[in-house]
Amino acid sequence: MNGRELVTLRDAGEYIAALPKKVHDAPEWQAAMEALMLVVERGGPTMFARIGIMRALNRHHVPEFNPKGKEPHWGWRKLKGDQ
Repeated sequence: MNGRELVTLRDAGEYIAALPKKVHDAPEWQAAMEALMLVVERGGPTMFARIGIMRALNRHHVPEFNPKGKEPHWGWRKLKGDQ
């Protein structure tokens, strides 16, 4: 993102407009633009625009799956009086 911080809706719109056409036409960026327009034109929740932009920015990130997950705790909890 070239070290820029997207603070306002205008910043986000300008960032999207400056993207190369190939990137700009990606489905994630199209969805981000639609969410941004919903917020700007109809007063929708700004969280929609934030979610759209974040999903588009992180579109190539694949979260690592941890098959172990959280280990269950099978023992009794120690109460304060038991210590």
